[in-house]
Amino acid sequence: MSKNQLPDSSLLPRFCDMGNFMRLQKKENADGLDVGILGIPFDTASSFRTGSRFGPSSIRKISTMIKPNNIIMGVNIVDILNIADLGDVPIVPGYIKESYDAIYKSVSEVLDAGAVPLCLGGDHSITLGELRAVYKKHGKVSLIHFDSHLDLGKSVFGKYYTHGTPFRRALEEGLIDPSTSIQIGIRGSMYDLNDIKIAEDLGFEVITAHKLHKMTEEELGEKIKGRVGQGKAFLTFDIDFVDPAYAPGTGTPEVGGFTSHETLSYIQQLKDINFIGCDIVEVAPDYDCSEITAYLAASIGFEFMSILACKKQCL
Repeated sequence: MSKNQLPDSSLLPRFCDMGNFMRLQKKENADGLDVGILGIPFDTASSFRTGSRFGPSSIRKISTMIKPNNIIMGVNIVDILNIADLGDVPIVPGYIKESYDAIYKSVSEVLDAGAVPLCLGGDHSITLGELRAVYKKHGKVSLIHFDSHLDLGKSVFGKYYTHGTPFRRALEEGLIDPSTSIQIGIRGSMYDLNDIKIAEDLGFEVITAHKLHKMTEEELGEKIKGRVGQGKAFLTFDIDFVDPAYAPGTGTPEVGGFTSHETLSYIQQLKDINFIGCDIVEVAPDYDCSEITAYLAASIGFEFMSILACKKQCL
């Protein structure tokens, strides 16, 4: 194909590859990188409001606001890390299993190159494909899961692969270690009064929003470090962890959540965790206001990369 020819939209959806995160360099592969940013614009598995397929492009667009220096952590991420935007995974709209294969392949390529994948979703179903790739490279990992929902359903609408089931499937496939994993910010009405107990019986530690509102940022950080230890961890952040007053652009909002300030402070408390991957999911820009949801998502990505920069700087 001529380099001046437009991409074939029957192979790469038109909503893929619509800009670079923080105007970073664009690369076709992760060779030599510390961090590879991947968009995963898949929302077929959403159960209520769709539109998170446009999450990666909205996050990238507003990420031009972010500068490279993190004053709180004392690092310049581009001075310490080699980062590039690797574009979007060529998902197949409407076909989750085929999209899982594409996610697995793309994330595996980042991991095999020795880089840490930072994935921008997309609905929360995408995490299962990422965890399959992570398991191939690292074995079972700890899951640090910020969300208002447990996402441990046995099925939704009779389907096993949805944004409400990824961590039940991850457990069944042996991809994560529940005994060192933690779910944070869970709240809202539920289908079963025992949903929290079910998660705990599966091995997770659950910190509900009710509990977290009574904790300091430092207490949460210590709780997570005590749970995860020095093992390898994957951070999955559903933007509906944040109260819809601060992040309205999401498919299944839950009131009673957390401010943008609290959210960034919680992420900063994770600087001692041994992260090998991260995703930020469920940004649906059609429901956003002044791009505040997308901007917060981009800022979470920046804080995650700042953690990686801190760790590399200390080596």
